[in-house]
Amino acid sequence: MNKVFVTGAAGFIGSNLIDRLLKDGYKVVGWDNLSTGRIRFIEEALKNPNFTLIQGDNLNVSELSEAMIGCDVVFHLAANADVRFGLNHPSKDLNQNTIATFNVLQAMKERGIKKIIFSSTGSVYGESKKIPTPENAEFPIQTSLYGASKVACESMIQAYSEGYGFESYIFRFVSILGERYTHGHIFDFYKQLIEHPEYLNVLGDGTQRKSYLYVQDCVDAMLHVLSLKSETKVNIYNLGTNEYVQVNESVRFILEHLNLKPEIRYSGGNKGWIGDNPFIFLDTAKIRNTGWNAKLTIKQGVISTLTWLQKNQWVY
Repeated sequence: MNKVFVTGAAGFIGSNLIDRLLKDGYKVVGWDNLSTGRIRFIEEALKNPNFTLIQGDNLNVSELSEAMIGCDVVFHLAANADVRFGLNHPSKDLNQNTIATFNVLQAMKERGIKKIIFSSTGSVYGESKKIPTPENAEFPIQTSLYGASKVACESMIQAYSEGYGFESYIFRFVSILGERYTHGHIFDFYKQLIEHPEYLNVLGDGTQRKSYLYVQDCVDAMLHVLSLKSETKVNIYNLGTNEYVQVNESVRFILEHLNLKPEIRYSGGNKGWIGDNPFIFLDTAKIRNTGWNAKLTIKQGVISTLTWLQKNQWVY
């Protein structure tokens, strides 16, 4: 890698990745439409002469192509990650995930860029019957528009790799935690507890089992895989910790840290919403066999996230 292009540059994972790339001495072009990204997340990066931010949208393929001039690697992290409310605006997943990814691939083809790193999701496995779920598990019926859109993205990346000789890396994430986290259960629970510390609303019955990964471990994993010699066009890796917790356990971590004892109010059965997977636990043996391991446990990731939110309540 010499000059790196990052979509979703001002987002949660994108901004953390950019900080790491700049620290490692790479030149970076950040691309973001700032619809959900925060300029404050890249304040330090903007002071670095090796970083350029270009404000633009993945739905504008000509501007996207222009912005990629001189780059040789693309990290495509921009996406609509609003799984829970996907049915309220079904075109958003299609446009911001699937069509946006097609545009990124087209722009890369126009610029002769052959390497793409893509942030996919464990949601592509739907409600898998195989737990922990390996990379070669069959895809069941999709239960969320978000998951369906990411399956389409993966398929196009694989087809471009076969047809145009791209080298692609597809990372299927569990939920990511850490500094600059701006949506998800910890974000929602802490917001509630600021507003009404006497009670906490929990979607589902609290027995949902989830796996999480700390954002710096996520960045480490991607860069670690890129340092390996690849002999295949398409490289797919699950990213997560080798553990899972119940939502109730995560709630306990949060309440103990905040020293609160609210009434817990549950709603619904074993799913928080339509498309919520009641048990997500990915088999990460493939990447762990290359020498990578997560440094933080899920509990440590939850506490690190909460500590950051306490210090940065402006994100609300």
